[in-house]
Order: sequence, then structure tokens, then C-alpha cells
Amino acid sequence: MHDKTLTQLAASLKSGEFSSRELTAHFLQKIEKADSKLNSFITVTGEQALKQAEAADNARAAGETGILTGIPLALKDIFCTRDVKTSCGSRMLDNFIAPYDATVVEKLNAAGTISLGKTNMDEFAMGSSNENSHYGPVKNPWDLTAVPGGSSGGSAAAVAAGLVPAAMGTDTGGSIRQPAAFCGITGLKPTYGRVSRYGMIAYASSLDQAGPMARSAEDCAHLMNVIAGHDVRDSTSVARGVPDYTDTLNAPLSGLKIGLPKEYFGDGLDPDVESAVREAVKVYESLGATVREVSLPHTHYAIPAYYVIAPAEASSNLSRFDGVRFGHRCKDPVDLIDLYKRSRAEGFGEEVKRRILIGTHTLSEGFFDAYYTKAQKVRRLIRQDFLDAFEDVDVLMGPASPTPAFDLGAKKDPVSMYLQDIYTIAVNLAGIPGISVPAGLAGGRPVGLQILGTHFAEAQLLNVAHQYQQATDWHLQLPAFAEEYA
Repeated sequence: MHDKTLTQLAASLKSGEFSSRELTAHFLQKIEKADSKLNSFITVTGEQALKQAEAADNARAAGETGILTGIPLALKDIFCTRDVKTSCGSRMLDNFIAPYDATVVEKLNAAGTISLGKTNMDEFAMGSSNENSHYGPVKNPWDLTAVPGGSSGGSAAAVAAGLVPAAMGTDTGGSIRQPAAFCGITGLKPTYGRVSRYGMIAYASSLDQAGPMARSAEDCAHLMNVIAGHDVRDSTSVARGVPDYTDTLNAPLSGLKIGLPKEYFGDGLDPDVESAVREAVKVYESLGATVREVSLPHTHYAIPAYYVIAPAEASSNLSRFDGVRFGHRCKDPVDLIDLYKRSRAEGFGEEVKRRILIGTHTLSEGFFDAYYTKAQKVRRLIRQDFLDAFEDVDVLMGPASPTPAFDLGAKKDPVSMYLQDIYTIAVNLAGIPGISVPAGLAGGRPVGLQILGTHFAEAQLLNVAHQYQQATDWHLQLPAFAEEYA
């Protein structure tokens, strides 16, 4: 069962090949057997999952089912889940039991999916390697000495290892696409506002977006059909109709115009990664697409702009974690100031503290205009670059990351870690959708092809990705780890 896509599992459930309870028990056994090697889960909700599976089987017997009824999946531990610990990978929330469900969780529950648990992540989604978690680093199932990427590394590793057929992630600067690339799975970051952020613990509110992570683009399309849509509880949610993302998956690509941003193929790009991406582009040409070079001239400003805007928003969002209302509280404070200081010092990890300090500084009097206001102006220029490019081409393509997954502990300084997001961050600043699909191997580690579209072009991206996956089998290849623990 572990080697089937979500779509294939749904067909097997429909045909009665196995029940949801049998399927759920199978994946729970795999998690119990293998996850001690990966550390991809923070919380496993086995008892709850089996109850949900029985309910799904009963619904199926009564004829009350949808495509995802009875399908097990996992949730990044950033989505509030009623009566389940929601930690954000942080000691600060190690004792927090969410009293309500995030909208994404509500919608998945209503669709009949089964939650197997909450996946590990970089603390408060701050990181590109999943080494910043209070619960320890996650390992990449393709190579246990490598990182899985971050911050949705637990979700990516769990899917790649066959511990779960799909998972939910979040993407603030590449945190779905980069770990999807590192782990050889498919990950979609929707347009900002396409999926509700209600109940998704905020890192940077103008950048965060939830999205699906699975084996294939077809799987992601089925998940998007459930999670996308307007939510009155989220003021950033867009009131716009949701198409059936599976309707256009099989549309031919003849006449598709692909742009290759020249800024994505320069210094710092691993030659093997570039070779894999260019081979993928050749596949598209064989499918009838045309290719041309384009320019995104403000790309090199994306990282400095992002690391002003995101920490500023994080500084504001994380101010609520003060040891008073909920979360970690220090022992025996001598006064209120001591309570604040020690609770936050003990509750937050080093990277979170670093970003809070940066954000507080950039928002302070005398620096706000010099840094934050200027970064927002740069953001507008970056967004315009994409809009200009989409006047001439339908989609953009390039690498999701400049290198394949790097070794655990290899990135010692923050700046070298930040540079791993060089091809993904601008997408969040512009609010456009992007998807990463497996496109080869470099040194035995997966390479991700990133495909970008204009605002609300998720259906087109899924079609473009699906057609590539019909012509190749990179998305079906599993790491040896998945077979070893089958």
C-alpha cells in the first residue's frame, strides 16, 4: 500500500480492495516501525485515526463518500487541531492543546480524511532544513545523513518514506517546495489567499500559505479541491470561486509558452541540478511546449527584502507568547518583567530569537523607513517582474533549490542557510503559486523542478506538472528506506 499514490489508494478503497481501517492500521504500523529513524512525527494520533477510519468505512457503506473518504494523511504541526498538541516545533507550545480546528483541518475532516498525526517542523516555520525543531532534526529518507528541507520537512519526509500518502505543509518562503524537492515528492504552494490561514499559527502573515504535499500532481489536485476556498474567518482569504482542479489535468501542452528566468541559472547553481532541470525542460519541448529565456531583474533583492519583512511580521506575531496567556511559563518569576524575559528566553530557540530581534530592530523608530518601508517597495518591484514575465509566457520554470539536500549540520551560519531559498522566496513576496515536482537525482539525492504561474493559476500548474509526470516516472521512485520498512 505504501507505494501507491493517494489517487490509487482512493480507487482501491472505492473498489473494496481494502477498508479504510485496514489502510490506516497499515500506515500506523509503518510509522511505529520506521519513524524512530526519521523523526518525522511529533505526535501520532493512532486511536483517533482508527475511529475516524471506522466512521469513513461506515460512510462508504452508506454511500456517503467523496474521493478522499478514508484516506490517511498527516498535518504539519502548525495547524491547530482540536484536542491534539499543536507545538509549531517549539518548546514554547510544547504544552498547548488546541481547542479548535484550523479551517484546513475542518475541511479535510469534512471530506472524510484520516489524520495520522502532526509532523515535525522547524520551530515556528523558521528554517530551511528542519534542524531547528525543539523535537530534534528530521532526516531525509533518501539519505539519513541529509536534511529533508524545511520548514515542512517532517511532512515531506513522511510522504517520501511511505509513512503517509499525503500531508499538509505551509510555505512562507519555500517551505513546501524546497522540502518537496529535497525529498523527491510533489509540493504545491497556492496563491496567497487561496487557502484559509485561520487556525494556522502565524509566522509572517503576508507570506504564509498552506498547501498539499503528496506523490503526484494529481494527488495535490484532489487535495486542493478540498482545502481551497474563501473563509470569512480569515481576512486575507480571497472571495473567488474554486475550480475542479482535476478537470484540466489531462489538457495537452501543445502551444504552452515556458520562460526560463536567466537569474535562476547563474552562479551558485549545482551543475547536476541544472542538468536535471534542463532535461525536464526538454521533456516539455517534446510535449509541444516552446521555451524562451526571460528576466526577473530584481531577483537578487528577494532574500534581503524577505529577511526584513518576514522577521518584522514574526516579531509582531510572536509577541503573544509571553508566558501569561498560554504556552511555556518559567518557574518562580520574581516579577512580571522576569516572567516575560525568562519565559521567552526558555521557550524560543536560537533561530526564532534571531528573527524576533531582527524584526523588532527593523520596526523600531528610526529604522522603520530605512528597512521595512524600503523592503516593501522592493517587494512591489519583484511582484511586477513576475507580472511582466507572464505577459509573454504561460509559466516559468527553474530549480526549486540551488543544490540537492545538504548534509545534516553542514550549514553552520544563518546566511548560508538563507541562501538555500534563493529561488523560492520571491514567489511568496509576489503572492503567486508555485509547485515543485521530482525531476531527477544528483548524487543520489532528489532534484526538484519548480514551476511558477500567475495569480490563481493553480489549475494550470497542476496540469503542466501532471503532464510531465505522465511522461516520466521520477515521482514514482521511492527511496530504499521506504522499501526497507515496507
